[in-house]
Amino acid sequence: MNGMNPVIIRIRGTQRDEAGETNTIESMAVGRHSVKNGKHYVLYEDAMLHEQQSVSTVLKFSDEEMSLLRKGAMKQEMRFRPGAATVNRYRTPYGDLAMTIRTHRLDVSYGLLEGFIEAEYDIAIDDQHQSTNTLRIEIANDKKKKEG
Repeated sequence: MNGMNPVIIRIRGTQRDEAGETNTIESMAVGRHSVKNGKHYVLYEDAMLHEQQSVSTVLKFSDEEMSLLRKGAMKQEMRFRPGAATVNRYRTPYGDLAMTIRTHRLDVSYGLLEGFIEAEYDIAIDDQHQSTNTLRIEIANDKKKKEG
């Protein structure tokens, strides 16, 4: 992918389980952004997902859908399409799980160099509802990287 621009990614995810317990995770990473065939790609290493090793993450999105692909200490694919349920595979050291994501809302607002993505969705594993989630991803141009 040519024309990769340095970016800063801020992620805030909130999960609410069946018992009403809420858990929020926030992280920040430095990555690269490009556009190819009308789709945005953001590549970064996520150190928050695994204690001993970072996880390569690719965020692919357009106005209609978003995919989150992770490889490394964990392997996961999550696809978000508003009003639809997608079945995804979540690989663990103990075996694969069938993870269904039912996306209620996906908002993508991206300009030339920065923007944000917001999603509201439910996760079910092996057809058992696990949590209701919100996700906000902010992507900002990393001006320091370009100057230096």
